[in-house]
Amino acid sequence: MKIGTFQAETPLFLAPMAGYTDRAARLICRRFGADFTESEMVSARALVYQDRKSAPLARQLFDELPGAVQLFGSDPAIIAEAARIVSAGTAGGVPPTAIDLNFGCPVRKIVSNGEGSALMRTPERIEAIVSAVAKATPLPVTVKIRAGWDQNERNAVDCARAAEAAGAAAIFLHARTRSQFYSGEADLSVIYEVKRAVSVPVVGNGDIIGAESALRMLRETGCDGLMIGRAAVGRPFVFREIKAALKGEPIPPVTNAERLSAALLQLDFAIADKGERVAVMESRKQAAQYLFGLRDAATYRRAICEAKTREEVAAILCEALAKQE
Repeated sequence: MKIGTFQAETPLFLAPMAGYTDRAARLICRRFGADFTESEMVSARALVYQDRKSAPLARQLFDELPGAVQLFGSDPAIIAEAARIVSAGTAGGVPPTAIDLNFGCPVRKIVSNGEGSALMRTPERIEAIVSAVAKATPLPVTVKIRAGWDQNERNAVDCARAAEAAGAAAIFLHARTRSQFYSGEADLSVIYEVKRAVSVPVVGNGDIIGAESALRMLRETGCDGLMIGRAAVGRPFVFREIKAALKGEPIPPVTNAERLSAALLQLDFAIADKGERVAVMESRKQAAQYLFGLRDAATYRRAICEAKTREEVAAILCEALAKQE
């Protein structure tokens, strides 16, 4: 499949996740096989009105490309202006490979403003937003949608067709409805239906936790690529596992030493980007995720959540590793 200058056979995408897919997370996932990453979602209005927190979220650097900046909002003119800003490179960064538009976020605060998955209730609004953004930027525009609002409003096909008609270059589809949030099973039949309804690439998302579920999604939907979200938090190795399966190769094991060294490397990426104090504070929940399944993991997770320096985090990780031997 192809998105602008990016082209790959059955590519693996890191899903945009608020509070998780910062630059450090994107870099560590690329290190283990992600082909394309996306930023945390960025408010188009905040970016246009120069909110100091929005520009760093939208910053992309050359070493993390190919990747997209994801924007959310409901005003076509505002989102178009935000797309122009992103296309020029924000906060000292470079232009991303693509701009992704969020029509799938289920969070109440976003939906109550008529944004995110609320926009799936009006496909014509999606078409207007995509059209405005596509005219405002030379970059390819992609969209992230869900199966629909709820089981009675499963209109992913209508929304995908509206986005394609307006100039979308690809559709990312989370196969749950807004009312499901992240619970219940993803309905792969929705991806199958959308894939056959549009001519642009369709990337499947939802319940991909490893090689077996990835192959199942490809087999049952015929989608062009795979987007991995929560399964990559604390486990970037999932990309490597899926790539091996796609090639018909044995899945490489993940050693405890590799798991814990990856956690520290991700923290180092965050420190380089944000400074030690902020990086340690914001990275605690991600570092703790690497410990799941280890002996006395709960004890070490609590310790990490109280750590204040890189040295403290490193000492906790080393102690946890030694405990497994």
